[in-house]
Amino acid sequence: MMGKILVIFIVLSAALAGGAMYYLQEYAYYHPVVLAGTSQADDTGAAALTELQLTSLVNQTPQTILATGFQGIDAESSPIRFRACFTVPNSLAMLTETYVVYENATPLTGPKWFDCYDAADIGASLESGDAIAFLSVANIVYGIDRVIAVYDDGRAFAWHQLNECGEKVFDGEPAPQGCPPPPERSE
Repeated sequence: MMGKILVIFIVLSAALAGGAMYYLQEYAYYHPVVLAGTSQADDTGAAALTELQLTSLVNQTPQTILATGFQGIDAESSPIRFRACFTVPNSLAMLTETYVVYENATPLTGPKWFDCYDAADIGASLESGDAIAFLSVANIVYGIDRVIAVYDDGRAFAWHQLNECGEKVFDGEPAPQGCPPPPERSE
């Protein structure tokens, strides 16, 4: 009898731990993000993103772009948890002539409940050429770029992605040539 009780205790503990882990990954740390200056920003207590930007081909600096229908999420627990869905009025032809195209864009998956953002679909569209990825802001946090993928119909999706500098430094290797110096580690 004692063995059965022990097995039930272990199974229940594992189920509770698994449920807690799922909740923490999918829900606990995320909070909504809205564009500042919109009625949406005034109506909620969500964190406000000041603007959406793409990096200019001419001077390599981020420039503000127009966006409508913005939905976004972020988390304080990690700088790569940012995800957003919105629409831009600009054509892909205009965007590719004006802004830096981002090579090797790899959309990161988001929580299932944020259903406007589908990383697998965005990734397949980038591979097929149905969408083009642009550099929004390089090193928005050291080693992490904000990337925006845009479809021909104006749908756009944003996420944060490790860049070459971040991949090396976060793996404990020295920063590659051309990277800014890594931040001091606090231990």
